Amino acid sequence: MSHDAELRKKRIEPEAAAARVQSGDWVDLGGALVQPDLFDQALAKRKDELRDVKVRSCLSMSPRAMFEADPEGDHFHWFNWHFSAYDRAKNVEGRVNYIPMNFGEAPDYYRRFIDPVDVACIKTCPMDDHGYFNFGAAATYVKAATERARCLIVETCESLPHIGGEQEAVHISQVDHVIDGGLGIANEISNPSITDVDRRVAERILGEIDDGSCLQIGIGGMPNAVCASLAGSGIRDLGIHTEMFVDGMVDLIQKGLVTNARKTLNPGKTIFTFTAGSRATYDFLHKNPSTQAYPVDYTNLPHNIARNDRVMAINNTTQIDLQGQAASESSGHRHLTGTGGQLQFVRGAYASKGGKSFMCLSSVYEKNGERHSRIVSALTSGNVVTTPRTDMMYVVTEHGIVNLKGKSVADRTKALIGLAHPDFRESLEREARACHLVPRRYW
Repeated sequence: MSHDAELRKKRIEPEAAAARVQSGDWVDLGGALVQPDLFDQALAKRKDELRDVKVRSCLSMSPRAMFEADPEGDHFHWFNWHFSAYDRAKNVEGRVNYIPMNFGEAPDYYRRFIDPVDVACIKTCPMDDHGYFNFGAAATYVKAATERARCLIVETCESLPHIGGEQEAVHISQVDHVIDGGLGIANEISNPSITDVDRRVAERILGEIDDGSCLQIGIGGMPNAVCASLAGSGIRDLGIHTEMFVDGMVDLIQKGLVTNARKTLNPGKTIFTFTAGSRATYDFLHKNPSTQAYPVDYTNLPHNIARNDRVMAINNTTQIDLQGQAASESSGHRHLTGTGGQLQFVRGAYASKGGKSFMCLSSVYEKNGERHSRIVSALTSGNVVTTPRTDMMYVVTEHGIVNLKGKSVADRTKALIGLAHPDFRESLEREARACHLVPRRYW
């Protein structure tokens, strides 16, 4: 049977696809750009027929119909690998539960620890001439999830960028049903405006980056400020091996600053596991032979990261204590995002020859009209430690940069207080003494 004939045989309407889900099933929807829409809407309409349907997903980029239709969670139970702003709001409402994970371990979770998925529905590009459905915009753990699915449904979307790589597609022979999603939607996200604080942090990091460095850059204003600063820095021959491909990387590549020529792993290629950004970024990535999407266990596991020299891992945190512990995923008991790849890139960069990891944060934030320090003597009660003190390397605020490797608790305390806003340094010194973080007569 030809690929086209097999496709015609397997085509199905969204309502018929949703009918494959039964009460008590585990349903997997993938994450970010590959979360389906028509299947989600059809399943939402069946809510009154269903009980105890357990749904796994990750980083929702738009509201999910089945959860909007079931605000009390009487029909659908939601589990999530990494929160977006939407997922976070639903967590506050008591509708979604976080699954702790280092992101790079996700494929192994599916293959070793997760029972077979009853139904998986993944949004993909339309089938190509060779019978493959591409999900390269979010390769992540999707191939592993499809391998574990008793029933695999793909929902095609012409708006998705087609991105080559490895484990970035599934063949028609492995698919049970195909929903024709037409043009569909590839959700976009906008980056926050770059602030003066972001620029000052970026300028400090630039002083530590050399020609031939290999970049991992996270999402947010500060990492994108680093991209903007690199564009005019004169630094050349950069490489990219990252978890997320962000908008700022397009400019670096188009200006010829990223060549990937000095990489040991995948020389000449920009490597990532998923993208989320602007339409311009998706168009740049579409069938671009210089960019490739690989599964997250390839991009994020430290031993792979370290195969490239001079890895520069640049990430954000929301709070750091005077011993160097970073809390990047929660605010007390309120969960914000997820561990993601932060810890793995911190470790991979350190293990890389000449590599460095940078933890960025503004020194203060405002809440209810009151200013608070992000550098604290003790983390907020309930806060989750994302990067332990033993792994922390460079910490950067608008007031300075310090490398904590090899520093005693007392020396770390003194250095981190120096990165705090001046208005909080005296109180931090008092608290450090009260907590016995520094010996007598240290200052």
